[in-house]
Amino acid sequence: MAVFPWHSRNRNYKAEFASCRLEAVPLEFGDYHPLKPITVTESRTKKVNRKGSTSSTSSSSSSSMVDPLSSVLDGTDPLSMFAATADPVALAAATDSSRRKRDRDDNSVVGSDFEPWANKRGEILARYTTTEKLSINLFMGSEKGKAGTATLAMSEKVRTRLEELDDFEEGSQKELLNLTQQDYVNRIEELNQSLKDAWASDQKVKALKIVIQCSKLLSDTSVIQFYPSKFVLITDILDTFGKLVYERIFSMCVDNRSVLPDHFSPENANDTAKETCLNWFFKIASIRELIPRFYVEASILKCNKFLSKTGISECLPRLTCMIRGIGDPLVSVYARAYLCRVGMEVAPHLKETLNKNFFDFLLTFKQIHGDTVQNQLVVQGVELPSYLPLYPPAMDWIFQCISYHAPEVTLQCDAHLLYGDSPCTLCLFMLMGPLHNSYSNVSASQPL
Repeated sequence: MAVFPWHSRNRNYKAEFASCRLEAVPLEFGDYHPLKPITVTESRTKKVNRKGSTSSTSSSSSSSMVDPLSSVLDGTDPLSMFAATADPVALAAATDSSRRKRDRDDNSVVGSDFEPWANKRGEILARYTTTEKLSINLFMGSEKGKAGTATLAMSEKVRTRLEELDDFEEGSQKELLNLTQQDYVNRIEELNQSLKDAWASDQKVKALKIVIQCSKLLSDTSVIQFYPSKFVLITDILDTFGKLVYERIFSMCVDNRSVLPDHFSPENANDTAKETCLNWFFKIASIRELIPRFYVEASILKCNKFLSKTGISECLPRLTCMIRGIGDPLVSVYARAYLCRVGMEVAPHLKETLNKNFFDFLLTFKQIHGDTVQNQLVVQGVELPSYLPLYPPAMDWIFQCISYHAPEVTLQCDAHLLYGDSPCTLCLFMLMGPLHNSYSNVSASQPL
């Protein structure tokens, strides 16, 4: 076999390197480059309107690297500039029209045969009264830096809100003692108005503080006979807060060109609305105490419509399990009543959660014979026959929600109690005993 001598091929590395390089494009002066420092030229003109007036013009230039993410703080991002140029009259008209359509849609979720909560509100306030002195303990945080927030720049608002959140645990404690029932009602109404005023003045953190502190009052059973009326008053504030948050997020999805449909889906909501909605849920999730965290999140349950189609159906079971951490049976049953109320407003077809709340109450009802409740009744001088009638307003509402358009198998039974079968919901409700005069006339032996 022939052997050929081996030798290296001559190569021109400079020519090869030049041919492999990217084509250089000459950059003329004034062309945009992402790494080129931005030059800002500011012109100032001074005019004097008197004799011998002079005018002078001065200009200054500065070069600095500008962070593109910081533009959202000063309102120079495209979304803020578009919102600033939008016609406010057309925007307000579109929002009002959409709100009216949405209100009609909300009222059509449940039919006219469903008794609304507003009809029960006045009856509860009139029946559950007290002559004992009441107290309100509020921990609202300090009031420093609250003035002039409406005129601050966007970046200043962000910093101010962060400082307010940091200052949440360092505020002043305000306690109102020896209040009569009417004084208590007036004070709660003032807090409701303060919530609206804070929201209107763009003090969202202050509004959230008011709602949190009012929700904490629902853990106080020092005057236990007044608790049903207190629940009605505090939930009015929660309803106001939930409506304000929902309207704010909904307004972010409306501009002068389009309006959300009545039955909108999360795909119809823009990223700004979704981000704001998530921000509210994250803020609420950081609340340390269970009761205010539950009530505030339940008040904005409807806002899950902006995030996911299954958001409400996923949150209701989780909130139901949260109530299991409330030790007082009276406080927990009213928490269940509020969850059933907000659940019926947005998803009346989810009967499983309603049934779970009812059966959870049956499992915890025996706590009324425990030492904690009995000692509390002894301290307040309340007998058990006077304590049990505090439950019917909550149970009546829960049972109304369960029975609304429920299948017959849920409401009818033949002889569960006689033959030892699994009892239906109504049978278990009868087993609790005569909590209220209206239920004591029904016999368990009658066919249901």
